[in-house]
Amino acid sequence: MRDQVSPIKQWMALAEQALATAQVDLDAGDWRATVNRAYYAIFYSANAALLTKGLERRRHSGVISAFREHLVKPGLIEAEYSNIYGETLVVREDADYAVEIPVDADMAQVAISQARRFVQRIEKYLDEIGCQSETLD
Repeated sequence: MRDQVSPIKQWMALAEQALATAQVDLDAGDWRATVNRAYYAIFYSANAALLTKGLERRRHSGVISAFREHLVKPGLIEAEYSNIYGETLVVREDADYAVEIPVDADMAQVAISQARRFVQRIEKYLDEIGCQSETLD
């Protein structure tokens, strides 16, 4: 696992950056951008978690599928986080591509709150398996 430590840290740094940007977007009233960045925080942290299993996926469908198969199904991550991932993916796709679907402050707030929970759970998982974020150099 030693050679995977640096990429795990990089993915988690991207997740934290996406959360910070989502908060800026929320504060600015840019609901679509908030949802987008909240989703990407989930996507990036899921990639970090997959690396702990020696897995890399780049396509959104591949990441969520592998996350469910290798982390949720064996019970390493609770099923509610699979639901958070899936729901946020759908909302992000609507926000990015379905201009006729309104995105409001409540939707944006839910997305960022769920993303924070997801990222925190991945941080906890990394800690549980001995990949503490402070020591991922």
